[in-house]
Amino acid sequence: MKYAVIFDAGSSGNRVHVFCFDENLDLVPIGNELELFVQKKPGLSAHASDPAAAAESLLSLLKDAENVVPRNLRSNTPVRVGATAGLRQLEGDASDRILQAVRDFLKSKSSFKVKADAVVVLDGNQEGAYQWVTINYLLGKLGKKYSDTVGVVDLGGGSVQMAYAISESDAQKALKVSDGEDTYVQEMYLKGTKYYLYVHSYLHYGLLAARAEILKVTDESGNPCILGGHHGSYKYGGAEHPASAMAQGSNMSGCREVTLKALKVNEPACTHMKCTFGGVWNGGGGDGQKNMFVASFFFDRAAEAGIINPSLAVAKVRPADYGSAAKRACETNLEAGKSDFPHVDPDNLPYLCLDLVYQYTLLVDGFGLDPQQEMTLVKKVEYKNSLVEAAWPLGSAIEVVSSLS
Repeated sequence: MKYAVIFDAGSSGNRVHVFCFDENLDLVPIGNELELFVQKKPGLSAHASDPAAAAESLLSLLKDAENVVPRNLRSNTPVRVGATAGLRQLEGDASDRILQAVRDFLKSKSSFKVKADAVVVLDGNQEGAYQWVTINYLLGKLGKKYSDTVGVVDLGGGSVQMAYAISESDAQKALKVSDGEDTYVQEMYLKGTKYYLYVHSYLHYGLLAARAEILKVTDESGNPCILGGHHGSYKYGGAEHPASAMAQGSNMSGCREVTLKALKVNEPACTHMKCTFGGVWNGGGGDGQKNMFVASFFFDRAAEAGIINPSLAVAKVRPADYGSAAKRACETNLEAGKSDFPHVDPDNLPYLCLDLVYQYTLLVDGFGLDPQQEMTLVKKVEYKNSLVEAAWPLGSAIEVVSSLS
């Protein structure tokens, strides 16, 4: 048996995941569940001025993890802490000081194996890569050739990630990036197989951040994406953006036009063979992208807008389904929308036309998918008769345990 302990230090709270693998790298249940999962609020960033207190806030979770890992295996059990965006937004050197305090804390208080790179702030590319590993692992694709794997698009609040495996020859032709930029291709060794993973994280293009980008295009005047009857402002990332409907209400073609501008689909000029948007290389496409799994806000909005049955954990959709839902949403107004779309949260209703048009435009114009291409929407993935959350900590655990063998 091999165990791995992964802390997900998010902006809203700390979570610990403990996974146990057999010699084939298959998950073995811990108690009645496929993992130990415990969470606790607030997150590390709540202790910005006191790094030691931030580190100490992990103590009870560490004890929970130690309780389920057999004593004789603890010194060989790797522990990792992945902090996400909340920590990166702290001022000055606060995040570095917290990370160092967590490293010192683990070395002195934990009985687990602490490697030099055990405590990091995950960037969007790492999160996207681990999410790809998680989904492909749960589907039983790891260890197979790259063309049998599935691609993943994860639409978060602040950023959107795309990840898929490419051939070795495509990886060698990969676009080189200038210093300070994230590389496009990551090499990962998983279940005895080497993968070349194209992964890119688009900051400012998660769903909540994209609303701000789309509202900036029209600035003070009315925006064709806002449902008729709504006048207000939208707060995101410490800034406020006017968010008011036009006199004639929302309409899909006007909203598409504004959204394409916000996505910068044809600018800056694309200097290489194929781009997605904003001048970003698209990885070249290929077999690893034929089968797409889309997650997070893509799932949530589809469930609320009636595109899919909200009680399912997995559903098949096409980008065109978002297009037709967007058309319906853009033809309604705030008052009628309450009965037309009863499952949409009142805070999200004014932005329903915007959100759906954005999701359609992102898939079709941004990522270049065919509107009729079938995709799999996923909240959880079935694995050995259990439903497992399609989140990055499992991918991190698989990578660290793969490198032990």
